[in-house]
Amino acid sequence: MSKISRFTSKVVQLAKNAVGERGEVAAPEGGGGFAEYAVVSLHCLRVYLQKSYREALDLLSEMPQILGEIGLDAADLPDHSTLVKWFDRIKTALWRVLLRLSAQEHEPSGHAAIDATFFDRENASKHYCCRTNYRVQTLKATALVDTESQAILDVHCTTEKRHDTQLGWQVARRNAGDLASLAADKGYDWMDLREKLREEGVRPLIKHREFRPIDHAHNARIDGPRYRQRAMCETVFSTIKRTLGDAVRARTWYGEFRELVLMCVVHNIKETL
Repeated sequence: MSKISRFTSKVVQLAKNAVGERGEVAAPEGGGGFAEYAVVSLHCLRVYLQKSYREALDLLSEMPQILGEIGLDAADLPDHSTLVKWFDRIKTALWRVLLRLSAQEHEPSGHAAIDATFFDRENASKHYCCRTNYRVQTLKATALVDTESQAILDVHCTTEKRHDTQLGWQVARRNAGDLASLAADKGYDWMDLREKLREEGVRPLIKHREFRPIDHAHNARIDGPRYRQRAMCETVFSTIKRTLGDAVRARTWYGEFRELVLMCVVHNIKETL
């Protein structure tokens, strides 16, 4: 079985679990619509193949075995505009559920790291940017990564200039029940964040900015193998940008967030193959 076939099989399984599939037929029958799990699977394949909507559907039309994994034939494939509309229609909550399920395919270690990176926001033209007041050209993504499996447990996106400490707590709070420790660099140096993590039973491995001798002492104490695994965040970001792209192409803010979550889902699944 080829890698893309294994990927498709895993995607279909997770998509059915995420949408609560009740035995719907993938292709529309009698004027009905596509099953939601089939559309989710097509979007995952689009990101996996690193193709546009048109190119992905054209390529998949030549892959009957891959379409068979979803339950479709080449004649069943929707128009690219239909796939675009479905992407806007599927709620963000579903993509989050899919991300959680894809992370659960990995053996959790309970030890995580958090870090942020930037993705470019592609746009169609300068005219579009002026018409929509599209001024911010980057999307800040904060990811929570399991340091042993390199699975992305959670992700937060923003175009605003919020401080890392605030974003770090927002992401960590959602996942505190599954964590034993959390590693982060000096950008997350905030005593309140450390105290909040301890209250949730999570050991903070966050280095202090060095203003006093005691800060050096604190940093020396936590500078061990567990903290040095924090670099896994950068490894994961590098892998995603190298294999799935370093830009989001959706034209709406919520579409960009969903696209980035989808990239994280694809990364998690690829790491299990």
